[in-house]
Amino acid sequence: MSVSVERLSLEGPVGALQVAVEDPGIAGPSYAVVCHPHPLYGGTMDNKVVTTVARALQDLGLPTLRFNFRGVGASAGAFDRGSGETDDADAVAEFGAQRWPERTLVLAGFSFGAYVALRLAQRRPPRRLITIAPAIQRFDEAGMTVPQCPWLVVQGDADDVVDPAAVIAWATGLDPKPQLVVLPGVGHFFHGRLHELRDIVIGAIRNG
Repeated sequence: MSVSVERLSLEGPVGALQVAVEDPGIAGPSYAVVCHPHPLYGGTMDNKVVTTVARALQDLGLPTLRFNFRGVGASAGAFDRGSGETDDADAVAEFGAQRWPERTLVLAGFSFGAYVALRLAQRRPPRRLITIAPAIQRFDEAGMTVPQCPWLVVQGDADDVVDPAAVIAWATGLDPKPQLVVLPGVGHFFHGRLHELRDIVIGAIRNG
């Protein structure tokens, strides 16, 4: 499926937010906000894992909103350790709610973006949550409740950025437990395995 990209600038909490809107033009129940990895380590909305997840969601008929956190690309502001980035994601989600008022929210994120997506799920409950290689070392479990929605966690067991054992222990200790998919031999950036990630996201939503 070929989906055109509409690039625009939204007014965010500290100034402009650079956003990419991709709408397959198919009737459906939801739209999605996809959050990118760590801004200080090269993370942007054009990261391959982020675009892979977005395209999988578009294949299912969901319009997607990718965006650059504050201080990345053309987005104003500076890195804020997740707090301000959650405000940024909330502003993008609100834009989506106004653009597609009949649709519910799907939240997705990769690495640091998964941390932000889970933070946002505390204040803006989504229809579904997707967290890819979540940055477990940043999670303050005491301050987060388990979202009451279908939740997919995808983790590679050869990840050298996020500790796979810590992610697996965390996910299996939650109540209710998210759907956890562990991919053998997969590193943090899913090199050579993005097609598998795409299929997992599509399958989870189709079967959920």
